[in-house]
Amino acid sequence: MKVTVRNARFQQWEALLTNRNKRQRAGVFLIQGVRPISLAVANGWRFESLLRPEGAQLSEWARGIIRDSAAEVIEVLPELLAELGERGSGEPELIAVGVARPDDFDRIPCGPDFFGIVFDRPVSPGNVGTLIRSADAFGASAVVVTGHAADIYDPKAVRASTGSLFSLPVVRARSTDEVSAWARERQRAGIPLRIVGTDEHGTADIADYDLTGPRLIVIGNETTGLSARWREACDDIVRIPIGGGASSLNAATAGSVLLYEAARQRRAAHR
Repeated sequence: MKVTVRNARFQQWEALLTNRNKRQRAGVFLIQGVRPISLAVANGWRFESLLRPEGAQLSEWARGIIRDSAAEVIEVLPELLAELGERGSGEPELIAVGVARPDDFDRIPCGPDFFGIVFDRPVSPGNVGTLIRSADAFGASAVVVTGHAADIYDPKAVRASTGSLFSLPVVRARSTDEVSAWARERQRAGIPLRIVGTDEHGTADIADYDLTGPRLIVIGNETTGLSARWREACDDIVRIPIGGGASSLNAATAGSVLLYEAARQRRAAHR
């Protein structure tokens, strides 16, 4: 199949760049870049289609992705394909139309070594992607994004994650109560899971708090921090000590610091 004009099919792909409602309804999203596409393949994500430039000679990487995929391959006029790619990165060799995975807590393994992170009502898709990337780098079990939040399948979030979105479970939850109920079910099942909030007025510094057991860390909204509902749901609230002229840390940065500290403690505990 070929797409050489701005037909209905192209307009559908174009809408996936900016319209979360259309991404949500269609259950698909665009994946741009070699690393994200490669990680999606490596982790068994399904593609609806693969878009390649019409008439172009493809690299061995691109030919391998096409060869090993069951997705429909569509040749797209290079100028049109460039409009679906990352800005300033030139003509893409491939763009994948990925199939979103269900927001199902059954995807999250929760055992004695569980370590997950919640991002509550994030505004910036870049922050969402950055936190997912850090969670992957520091060995977290899962990421949960709650409330009315930036979309994990926004192309900006997918790019900022550098493909880590495909490497660990990332689940969207409608409310604090949904996540809290899941956590309490795990507790009733015998997992000593604790919900740990982060706030500048927390009762303990992160270095003094035990992050080696099953933990679910909660990072609040970039502007307003932890919601009152999350404060009620948390078993403990910790703080990151900071100095200098900064009044606070960026939410994704704070989450990354917590993730690093948890990974550090866990490495030390296993020595």
